[in-house]
Order: sequence, then structure tokens, then C-alpha cells
Amino acid sequence: MVRSNTKSRNGFSLLELLIVVAIILIIATIAIPSFLRARQSANETGAAASMKAINVAQNVYLMTEHVFGSIDSLVADGLLDERFVGNFGGYSYATSLSNGNMILEAKATAINDTSGRYDYYAGSDFVIRFTTTTARAPDGRNGEPVQ
Repeated sequence: MVRSNTKSRNGFSLLELLIVVAIILIIATIAIPSFLRARQSANETGAAASMKAINVAQNVYLMTEHVFGSIDSLVADGLLDERFVGNFGGYSYATSLSNGNMILEAKATAINDTSGRYDYYAGSDFVIRFTTTTARAPDGRNGEPVQ
């Protein structure tokens, strides 16, 4: 006589599902910090590139108007994109003008600690530097030019 198997296996057992979920959680625990660091690094690279764009726009504005301009005036003249007025890429951008708009300080400030580790600034010499705040600059590099 042939025995028929009365139990048919449909689906997965609870133990098998728990093992799969545990493996997924372990992989996520390893991968998520790497993704966050990569995004933070991309934001910082973008901020340095945006500071270069601000420097170029300021240089053109200086040649035509004989003074430095605010972010708003650079955007109004079409030298910068409208994004620079608000926050983008994890950073906010601003300019400080003094002495009749003859002295410039342009800043890129991280919106929070997860969007960027460093802040950047450029003065009238158009050299992009790490922030002078020791806590917001790489070790021993506060106030130094970005390489």
C-alpha cells in the first residue's frame, strides 16, 4: 500500500520568517550609516562647488558693478540660480557685505549635523576655506583653504 502524504507544505514557518527578518535587519544596520556618510560627503562636495559658483558670480558682479553683491542681487542679475536664496543640498548660503559693499564674506552653513560636517566661507580674496569654528572644521584645518 502506498501512503499518501496528508500534510502539504504551503508557505514558510514562523522560524524561517524570523530568520529572514533578522538577516535583513543586520544588513540594514551595516548599510544605513554608510549611505548617510555618502550623502553627507556629497553635500559637502556640493557646498564647496557652490562656493566656487558664488565666487565666480561675485567676480563677474565686481567687474560690472565695482562692488560685491548680495545673494539676492546675484540671483536678480542672473549670475546665480534661485536655489541659492533658500536651502539646498543640505546647506544654506549667505553673503555679508561691509565697507560700502567692498568687503565680502560668503558662507555655506550646514543645515544640521547630518547634512554636513563642515561649514565653508570665502572672503574678498575668493579663497574657499573651512570654517574658523574648530568644532565645524576638520581637525587642525579650521580657517585653512579647501584643497
